[in-house]
Amino acid sequence: MAAANLDFEPAGELKFGQVGIANLRVRTLDPERLAAEMRDRVARAPKLFGRAAVVIDFGGLPATPDPASARALLEALRGAGVLPVALAWGSSDNEKLAEEIGLPLLAKFRAQYEREGAGPEPAAAQASAPAGSSAKAAAPAATGTAAAQPGLVQNGAVRSGQQVYADNRDLTVLGAVGAGAEVLADGSIHIYGPLRGRALAGAQGNEKARIFCRAFQAELVAVAGHYKVLEDIPKDLHGKAVQVWLENEELKIAELA
Repeated sequence: MAAANLDFEPAGELKFGQVGIANLRVRTLDPERLAAEMRDRVARAPKLFGRAAVVIDFGGLPATPDPASARALLEALRGAGVLPVALAWGSSDNEKLAEEIGLPLLAKFRAQYEREGAGPEPAAAQASAPAGSSAKAAAPAATGTAAAQPGLVQNGAVRSGQQVYADNRDLTVLGAVGAGAEVLADGSIHIYGPLRGRALAGAQGNEKARIFCRAFQAELVAVAGHYKVLEDIPKDLHGKAVQVWLENEELKIAELA
C-alpha cells in the first residue's frame, strides 16, 4: 500500500488582483495535481471559474521551468476548464519563457505574495469599466495624500458586466451589485443592497480592509487576494447582512448584529 500523502500544502495558490483576473502562483510544478485542484474549483463554482482567464505566476518555484514543462502545465490547466492567458511579470528567464511559449507577460498583480524585501513594483494600469458602464475609477491619489482621499460613492446599482474600482480609497455602493458585476477597492467596500456579483477589497494588499453588505449572495468575495466563493460559505449566511475580513491570512465572514 502506498504511503499516505502528508503534503497538505496546495500545489497552486490562487489569488485575485485589482481587476479581478485570477493569478495562479505555481508552488509545485505538477501539472496533474494543479489540474485536479482547478477542476475541483471549476466544479464547485462553474459560473465563476469555468473558462476563466488565468495568469500563470512561476515566481513561487525555485527556478523558471523549461518550455516543455510550461507547455504541459498550460495544457493540463486548459483541460481542467480554465484558460491561461499570460505569464506574470518576473525575471529575465521568465520573460524569455513567455516569448518561447507564445504568451504575453503581464505586470505583477496587486494581489501581493511578498510582503518584505520586494523592490518597487511597476505601476499598475488603472482598471476601466467595460463599454456601457457608467462608473469610472478615480485618478490615482498624489503621493502622501492617500489617507485623506474621500471614498468613492457609486449612486445606484452596479449591473452585470460593469466594474467599479476605487483606487487608493474605500468604495460605497448605494444599491445592489448584480450577478456578473464586479466592485473593487484598495480600501474597504460598503454595499447598501444585495451583493450578487464579486467584491474585492484591499486590492493593493491592504489586509485591514473589509467588505460590508446588507444581503450576501456573492459570487466571490476577496480581501487582499484571499477569496471565497458562494459555495464555500455556510448557507445560513446567504441573504444576511455580513462583514468580511482577513484574520491570520484566513478569510472570515460573519453576520452583522
